[in-house]
Amino acid sequence: MKYMLLIYAGEQTLSETEREACYVESTQLAHQLKSNGQYLSANPLQPTAMATSVRVRDGKRFVTDGPFAETREQLGGYFLVDASDLDAAIGIAERIPMARKGTVEIRPVIEIAGLPAD
Repeated sequence: MKYMLLIYAGEQTLSETEREACYVESTQLAHQLKSNGQYLSANPLQPTAMATSVRVRDGKRFVTDGPFAETREQLGGYFLVDASDLDAAIGIAERIPMARKGTVEIRPVIEIAGLPAD
């Protein structure tokens, strides 16, 4: 089953040096997961200042700068993994470096027939 591991933390949680070290450690984890056949995708996200939100109401598009909601922690990146069950996904989530500073939310992915394949 596919799981999306959503990584949340305050954008100022890490110094630039800590952020670079986190990227190195996350890359190593991605390679370990790839060798196990569990890695599907992973990426950090640009800061919320780079975000754009789009809503359509009554057929009219509304575009605003920034995230949809103000929160203490922001979505900062993700891992998309293939895990046998929730316990296996939890085992992967706890290895993500930002789990030590922020939160990793685990969400099963609904696979919809007919979507383009890789």
